[in-house]
Amino acid sequence: MSEPSLQEKYAPSSICFGCGPANTKGLKIRSLAHGDEVVCEWHAQEHHQAFPGMLNGGIIGSLLDCHSNWTAAYHLMKRQGLEAPPCTVTAEYSIKLLRPTPANEPITLKARVVETPADDRAWVEADLIAGGKVCAKCRGLFVAVKPGHPAYHRWG
Repeated sequence: MSEPSLQEKYAPSSICFGCGPANTKGLKIRSLAHGDEVVCEWHAQEHHQAFPGMLNGGIIGSLLDCHSNWTAAYHLMKRQGLEAPPCTVTAEYSIKLLRPTPANEPITLKARVVETPADDRAWVEADLIAGGKVCAKCRGLFVAVKPGHPAYHRWG
């Protein structure tokens, strides 16, 4: 069996469309920590296309958003010496679509924390790579939520 992803290890019952292991209709991305980077290899299905052979922009946004969110959560966990990542949500993110993304090739996501302005937040930059080329980039701010927030218990 392959190495468990961050999602499978820390949020196996998550129903998130992008990264929830328990969402049978979701994208089921699997983010893996490798040093200072978090990586994912993902394969599109035919219904993820915008037009023949090319990935839909909304799917690209979901992939980069969820993968970046887990990158931030994992970073905050390590930084604070926690046993599990804090539940983080997207405060803001932007996507740059650089070129059409082929849907018939493996897609690699690579993300890294570039700034941690406080103990409860992190700025992440990520790339979506297909066919050996960076097809999209993301930059976002992800924030750990506190009790009372509707997402607080979503991972556990």
